[in-house]
Amino acid sequence: MKTIRYTLLLLAMMLSCVKTLYAQLERKLVEEDIEEELIFHAPRHINLVTVESLEKNTLHFAIMHTFGTVDNGPRNLWGLDNGANILLNFEYGLTDRFSLGLSRQSMDKFYNLYFRHHLLKQTQNNRKPFSLSLMAGLGLNTSDYDFLPDPGVQLQERLSYVAQVMVARKFSEKLSLQLSPMLVYFDNPLPVFQIEGTQQTYLALGVSGKYKITGKTSLTGQWIPNLNNSLANNVGVGIDVEAGGHVFQMYFVTSPALTEQYLLAGGNGRVGEKFRLGFNVNRLFHIGR
Repeated sequence: MKTIRYTLLLLAMMLSCVKTLYAQLERKLVEEDIEEELIFHAPRHINLVTVESLEKNTLHFAIMHTFGTVDNGPRNLWGLDNGANILLNFEYGLTDRFSLGLSRQSMDKFYNLYFRHHLLKQTQNNRKPFSLSLMAGLGLNTSDYDFLPDPGVQLQERLSYVAQVMVARKFSEKLSLQLSPMLVYFDNPLPVFQIEGTQQTYLALGVSGKYKITGKTSLTGQWIPNLNNSLANNVGVGIDVEAGGHVFQMYFVTSPALTEQYLLAGGNGRVGEKFRLGFNVNRLFHIGR
């Protein structure tokens, strides 16, 4: 009887410990900061970069296009016959929070070397109510200007710079919004560049958002009002579709530009007059372990 009594007492003590450990584990899981996933479908949203980070050793490859204005009508297939501005973009995750990218736009044969750093990621328990990322880049215009008299366009004059802050929040499973204060600086905005602006510094506030209509499809929007000049603002509306490991983005936008420097300093059509079709393809590749 004494042995049975001791055995029952030992079992009771073990059950009590298990119950305590389970309660601690349950409390830890409730309090854990689980990060929100897929605030946006891809690291790029229409034209702008987003707070969507890349995991370490992940490569993001994007092909972006804009075509001629749709007011050309069916004869030119609503702008598709007028040629495309094409951007190829490669971005690699060096860590889970820092990535390095390189893009090349056919307009002015423009290269952009940039980085994104993700300082804060929104959590499901709202301890971190939004995501915060930084982006900065150095651009180089490599067009041929041999037709200009000496000394032509010097290397320093071809440089431009961009800095951007991205603040985003996933308000629900359907709605996400991002604010993107932007600054662009041209060393010398020469008239031969394919831009409309003549000043060196440009300020803008990008606003972008998505509204999910199915599990894999979202309506998207973009608005980039200029803050220190009278150039027309950039407006875009479209749709994102996830399919087979790709994110396809189809949209109408007012600018042919595909890099931040040219989005702010380049030409924008008026809404309802100069919309043009745009199309992006995004793909992620996991490299190594």
